[in-house]
Amino acid sequence: MASVSYHIANLLEKMTSSDKDFRFMATNDLMAELQKDSIKLDDDSERKVVKMLLKLLGDKNGEVQNLAVKCLGPLVSKVKEFQVETIVDTLCSNMFSDKEQLRDISSIGLKTVITELPPTSTTLAASICKRITSRLTNAISKKEDMSVQLEALDILGDLLSRFGGLLLAFHITIKQALLPQLASPRLAVRKRAIIAIGHLVMSCSTSLFHELIEFLLTELTNNSSASTTRTYIQCVGAISRQAGGRFGEYLEKMVPLIVKFCKTDDDELTEFCLQAFESFVRRCPKEVSNFIPEMISICLKYVCHDPNYNYDDDDDNEEMDTDMPDEEEDEESEDEYSDDDDMSWKVRRSAAKCLEAVVSTRHDMLPEFYKTVSPALIARFKEREENVKSDIFHAYIALLKQTRPVVVAGVDSMEEEEGPLNMLKSQVTDIVRAIHRQLREKSIKTRQGCFSLLTELVLVLPGALDQHLTSIMPGIQYSLGDKNSSSNMKIDTLSFLNTLLASHSPVVFHPHIKMLVPPIVNAVSDPFYKITSEALLVTQQLVKVLRPLDSKSTFDYKPYVKSLYSCTVKRLKAADIDQEVKERAIACMGQIIANLGDCLQSELKECLPIFLERLKNEITRLTTVKALTLIAQSPLNIDIRFILEEGFPILASFLRKNQRALKLSTLQCLDVVVRNYSGAINASMLADVMKEMPPLINENDLHISQLTLNLLTSISHSHKQSISSIQAEILPQILVLVQSPLLQGGALNAVLDFFRALITLSLPKLGFRDLLQMLIMPVYDTRLSSGPIHRQAYHSIARCVAALTEMSPLEASNVVAQFISDIKNPKSTELIVLFSLLALGEIGKNIDLSPHRDIQTVILDCFSSLNEEVKSAASFALGNVSVGNLPKFLPFVLQEIENQPKRQYLLLHSLKEVINCESSSQSGVEILKSYVQTIWTMLFHNCECLEEGTRNVVSECMGKLTLVDPQTLMASLQQHLNDPSPLARSTVVTAIKFTISDQPQPIDPLLKACIGDFLRTLQDEDLTVRRVALVTFNSAAHNKPSLIRDLLETVLPHLYNETKVRKELIREVEMGPFKHTLDDGLDIRKAAFECMYTLLDSCLDRLDIFEFLNHVEDGLKDHYDIKMLTYLMLVRLSHLCPSAVLQRLDRLVEPIRATCTTKVKAHSVKQEYEKQEELKRSALRAVVALLNIPDSDKSPQMNDFMSHIKATSELAVMYDTIQKDALSTGQEAMAMDTS
Repeated sequence: MASVSYHIANLLEKMTSSDKDFRFMATNDLMAELQKDSIKLDDDSERKVVKMLLKLLGDKNGEVQNLAVKCLGPLVSKVKEFQVETIVDTLCSNMFSDKEQLRDISSIGLKTVITELPPTSTTLAASICKRITSRLTNAISKKEDMSVQLEALDILGDLLSRFGGLLLAFHITIKQALLPQLASPRLAVRKRAIIAIGHLVMSCSTSLFHELIEFLLTELTNNSSASTTRTYIQCVGAISRQAGGRFGEYLEKMVPLIVKFCKTDDDELTEFCLQAFESFVRRCPKEVSNFIPEMISICLKYVCHDPNYNYDDDDDNEEMDTDMPDEEEDEESEDEYSDDDDMSWKVRRSAAKCLEAVVSTRHDMLPEFYKTVSPALIARFKEREENVKSDIFHAYIALLKQTRPVVVAGVDSMEEEEGPLNMLKSQVTDIVRAIHRQLREKSIKTRQGCFSLLTELVLVLPGALDQHLTSIMPGIQYSLGDKNSSSNMKIDTLSFLNTLLASHSPVVFHPHIKMLVPPIVNAVSDPFYKITSEALLVTQQLVKVLRPLDSKSTFDYKPYVKSLYSCTVKRLKAADIDQEVKERAIACMGQIIANLGDCLQSELKECLPIFLERLKNEITRLTTVKALTLIAQSPLNIDIRFILEEGFPILASFLRKNQRALKLSTLQCLDVVVRNYSGAINASMLADVMKEMPPLINENDLHISQLTLNLLTSISHSHKQSISSIQAEILPQILVLVQSPLLQGGALNAVLDFFRALITLSLPKLGFRDLLQMLIMPVYDTRLSSGPIHRQAYHSIARCVAALTEMSPLEASNVVAQFISDIKNPKSTELIVLFSLLALGEIGKNIDLSPHRDIQTVILDCFSSLNEEVKSAASFALGNVSVGNLPKFLPFVLQEIENQPKRQYLLLHSLKEVINCESSSQSGVEILKSYVQTIWTMLFHNCECLEEGTRNVVSECMGKLTLVDPQTLMASLQQHLNDPSPLARSTVVTAIKFTISDQPQPIDPLLKACIGDFLRTLQDEDLTVRRVALVTFNSAAHNKPSLIRDLLETVLPHLYNETKVRKELIREVEMGPFKHTLDDGLDIRKAAFECMYTLLDSCLDRLDIFEFLNHVEDGLKDHYDIKMLTYLMLVRLSHLCPSAVLQRLDRLVEPIRATCTTKVKAHSVKQEYEKQEELKRSALRAVVALLNIPDSDKSPQMNDFMSHIKATSELAVMYDTIQKDALSTGQEAMAMDTS
């Protein structure tokens, strides 16, 4: 401490020196000291430092003054409150000094202090604000000195934007000082007053806001002078931008006034009116709805407003001069009309921006836009003013972005968006005609705008430019070949060309290849690495177009092969180039060899060894492995054998590297090489690979395990002898993997394929019996040191046993007999019985087990087991064994369902297995058709079962069976919607859920036609029926949104109705001495909120987001489970529609705050504390998402809540952790390994 004080005293002494350099250096050193976090000043040093810095503000030397001002920033947070007040008082007094320089430097000082005031210490900030505010408002009101007034307005704006909430007491005074300034003779004063008013409305009270708007309405109605009217309209725009939703209720009065002013001849006034419209559209999307048509017509009128220029000549010449460079003409016309007083371009620009705002926020009006807005914008692409043209392009790009299919679910998306997409298709010719001329403009900005627009068009409508390439190619050639084109221009052109090549059929480019290849080859050789990099991407696409391998083509590509190869190989060889160029050169060369390698036989000897070099380099090895995979799987059978001897061991070594993406790519590459070049690979090369395999086969990474097993299967097909060495290390790992509870999907199928391949090799010690023993050992040998295996493993082992049996039909009978005897054997443990049943089921699916006469009886006896798992395995076994011989077993199952009511649930599960297996193949469907009627009748006998579990299985059977014969069965389901029994109705509605899948199916058109009838049950009087209707609706919204998109208008009111808490469904239950509250409506509310969450993903464009937010708001005050769901919704909504959420922010913050401040009752159980913790965490995640919305930090409620979080240690710690997680997951998502 003492040393710091001494050092500071030393600096202060130097600051009094007469030498300006000494003063400067001392101030600079003080600045460095103050910026250290560790510095602590005693009272005396504080006082001296403050006094000295304030003195230096009046220093004769400007540089010393500037440094002294900069020191004030860090000083504010290092000294006590009293000293900050001294600084502020002095600065305020200096602002009214006679010396202009001192005034200026003091106002900069005040701004610095305001910026640096710590927002956490509200008391300090509040007291400082109060000190400054009254002086500033006085300075503004007095109007003595214009420059003081301007500075004061500036500082007041800063103060209100940072601490508006702390100045509530002064808001009225501030308003009284600011409003008269709107009529000031100086425009600069008006402008700054508008900015300050904008900041004031973010935190002012409702009554003050109302007064402010009423004042503006009165002034606009009086319209005393054109100049002030302009200012008032600017002010209205600024207020609506900052106040957002609060402004909405005044639009009814405000818009008609502004519309009236729009129709004057004053260009500046019209510009401000259009800017105000834009801000209304963006900030009050709901309230502005009624005025949108009128706004669009005004914008369409003014986007063409160019009174001083005649475009007619251009239109006449358009057809003639397509190939003539019209540069000289342009220059003359520019000179002729360059009228400095012509402000009409600003009107056109504001109109274009307002149209962009309308188009971006009103997805529901797309068809309307394509009728009116689209043709008008296309007609204005000829705009002469570059900045306006850029905004017109942006508006059209916004329209195209809105047209992108909303639902991305394959076939599902297209039928929905047909309307707008078809309208766009019909306008493509006009777009190209309008843009064709612009692509030859000298202006780089214009051409870049054209390419951005065309890129978006091609992304929305792939193949849109098929017929129009002749018009576009000259523009591409001009932008790539013109010596005046900037680097960015070339990069944008190449980027567009890449998108164009990728999204159109190769055949349409063939007539233009001769023109395209030379500029692309030049671009690959460009000295600027970014151009080269982009050009290599284009070359890679171009190669696929030259010779598409997946379709027949008669185009003669040979003349271009050498030039593309030589420009790429030059980049491939260069070692001293940018990393990105290196990688893209490797990828591009891989594509060239894969598609054109048969024309490059002699060049392969030069080029493939370079790949070997790149494989040895840590930076380029991953890209090289991918390129080699591409080459190895080429249908042209490229000869790469001469690099395999050296390359194979290198690839093998990658399998032990700690880089997942590299392992995955290497395994795929090795698999392709082993399958396609087995003759060039010997046993020792494979031994290198196989010794790396054991660690790769484990449950920690099933994808790598799957690819390793695929590689082993490929090796077994071509190198039988190498497989015999797997017993020692690889096979034990596979057997451990089979016992993993995580094994499923692709990895499990890879294990089954491997066992099928292995059994056909008939290797010693790896025959059927050997493998069977190894697989079933963990089940039968209970003395294993590792303890009993997981139940899920029994299913995997059973499937492996079935795969072996399927490949050895001669052994099947004995194996099945053994399993049957194990089930009968009273000494068998329950686990052995369980496994034997699962194995019988898996084997019986593919092999007819009817010769084993007692098999049904044996399985049925297990239905009486006391163990639930054994019962369920028996029902699985009976179903699957029935699949092996339907005519024999199915009638038996149906008869048992009728005769055995106690076993009905299990027998129905067996029936479900039969329907699932058979309906998945065409032949199965044919067999099943003859039994459909019998099964259907039986299912309806059981659809009113009191057990909900049984009803669910009946529903699933009905749904899956409906897929077999949709026409007949769907009608039958519809009839039962009017069944008097609510249980039957709920079963039928649930059945529909099982007919919906995320893949296209033949039943889809029928389903779309009648799903509305099933969703009418949302109005059913029975609670359960309504709940299952919501579950079915959720399934449709998730898997196939097109089924329900058109019904949302009628369905949503009923859905929202179910989100309300119903008092009549809440009851009290006495449990001994305690009373317990039960809410029977909770499940249905949960189902309703789940539907709302799903709709955000699939049907956002069909929702009235404000209505939606009303119900989210209710959910924030509901039960624990529903709160958790609504927090998730808030996070999604913050990303998807930030402006709407911002409007409701103040209302949303309150319930979140209530959750975070709730305390758990004393003596509560541990679970209650954990639940409350989890709730708080979820609430804070929502807060982090809300704060990511631009301008959310301007909400007084939000700021108040944030201060509360930071002041509460428990919440502060939780919040910081969540914020870090959110940042890291955001960065991970951006840098995600996509390999």
